[in-house]
Amino acid sequence: MAGHSKWKNIAHRKGRQDAARGKIFTKLSKEIFVAAREGGGDPNANSRLRLAMNKAREHNMPNDNIERVIKKATGELEGVNYEEINYEGYGPGGVAIYVEVLTDSRNRAASDMRHIFSKYGGNLGELGCVNWMFDKKGVINIMKEENSIQEEELLLLALEGGADDMRSEEEYYEVITQPEVFEEVKATITAAGVKVSNSEVTMVPQNTITLTGDEAQKMLILIDKLEDNDDVQNVYSNFDISQEDLEKYQG
Repeated sequence: MAGHSKWKNIAHRKGRQDAARGKIFTKLSKEIFVAAREGGGDPNANSRLRLAMNKAREHNMPNDNIERVIKKATGELEGVNYEEINYEGYGPGGVAIYVEVLTDSRNRAASDMRHIFSKYGGNLGELGCVNWMFDKKGVINIMKEENSIQEEELLLLALEGGADDMRSEEEYYEVITQPEVFEEVKATITAAGVKVSNSEVTMVPQNTITLTGDEAQKMLILIDKLEDNDDVQNVYSNFDISQEDLEKYQG
């Protein structure tokens, strides 16, 4: 499976930073709200809601909060309404950027996206200009130091559950699935006693562009500014950088 860039593993640390700033619960609540509004409040009959609830629990979001958001979405409680909007554009080095937004103000979101892209070295493009460069996939990461399972055994386990492929990186294994079988593959892996460090249904780039030096640093700043926006749910890109450049930025 080509293209799932290593920079995505920033998300693990970034998630903890967002939690410290109180942002992650807001993003999770919005995703739960839209999933319940569109597919109903029963997670057994609504896979998007089920995934959103599981992700919220992984981040220790209280069940009372989850239930309250679902009730607002289904009309049992009064609440705001969120609209889903996607923005597409380019960053330093011509890399593709795909942004998923959930907002209660379309005008504010559009203004914010134009401002962030232009101020931090990007270019906002037309709808459809880059989304064709990504495939929707389930991604399951297993840290090697946290598990004793061998690569061949894990691969057989993943394929048994219905996975498409598995990659071995220096610190982790990455299992790739179709979205429809993501939960089944994850359940098969965890049932064998394997600890999953991170899992999500995400947009995986078909190919990546490697950035170095100033371009890499500018790209990381642009991604951070986009992710820090309250209306932004997810940011996807097809860039990759070296561990050295990543450490300089985190420095």
